[in-house]
Amino acid sequence: MAVSDNLRGAALMCAAMVAFTVNDTFMKAVTVDLPVLQAIAMRGVVTSVFLLAIAWRAGAFAAWPGRADRFWLAMRTLGEVLGTLTFLFALKHMPIANLSAILQFLPLAVTLAAAVFLGTPVGWRRLTAILIGFAGVMMIIRPGTEAFDRWSLLGVVSVACVVLRDIATRKLSAEVPSPLVALAAALSVGLSAGLLLPFTGVVAVSAVQLAQVAGAAAFLIVGYLTVVMTMRVGDISVIAPFRYVSLVAAILLGWAAFGEFPDRWTLSGSAIVVATGIYTFLRERRLAQQAETRP
Repeated sequence: MAVSDNLRGAALMCAAMVAFTVNDTFMKAVTVDLPVLQAIAMRGVVTSVFLLAIAWRAGAFAAWPGRADRFWLAMRTLGEVLGTLTFLFALKHMPIANLSAILQFLPLAVTLAAAVFLGTPVGWRRLTAILIGFAGVMMIIRPGTEAFDRWSLLGVVSVACVVLRDIATRKLSAEVPSPLVALAAALSVGLSAGLLLPFTGVVAVSAVQLAQVAGAAAFLIVGYLTVVMTMRVGDISVIAPFRYVSLVAAILLGWAAFGEFPDRWTLSGSAIVVATGIYTFLRERRLAQQAETRP
């Protein structure tokens, strides 16, 4: 694999993670006074319009997915909807860095779920890394202490929902166009929020709030596109650890935008989760290389 491809892939991964985190920052800011569901629905309209244009131009509607792909696309979309709703409700009430730190457990959770539901072999080393990573998450949310509340638990639920999304994504065939997958997610999230609006109500939107929602939509689109590009450039086992740039971005943006800075327990737990995640990526890469050289 060319070094330039890996560097380009790493740069794209960093761009995607920063874009998603900036989107989260805009959404946290706008939901101070705007109902979460209203903000999600508004963002969904903008995002869906742009992704529809991109999918149309890419010819994503030329062939409709088969039955198996439709099932996994539905499962992925369900995970996306539930993951987005739980994440953003938690984000409204939690420091962005704390929630981002919990979300860093995702690669380890996906590895465990792939072993349980897809039969992917996981050795004792990676299983140990997953358990240590989970201990890091417990350090962040600290059940039984004043630092723990229902919003921390909702953040963990969000991880479980995103695991469903990522496992379903792995089951999709290569024939399903990426723009179609992204469009299905954006439309479903926006429509779901819109259908639930009667339970939270709608308030008048100021020019500043409209700009914040538009900013969130813009960076979400950038994140969608760059993360798809990332999967198509370079060695994913080399590029994947750069996803942890999102945690650094969340800490900096949380401090700059909201005056939030994680305490030593959150920082320590985050370090454990990141370290075990990177170890898992490197271990999977080594096993893949051994499999390629095996006669």
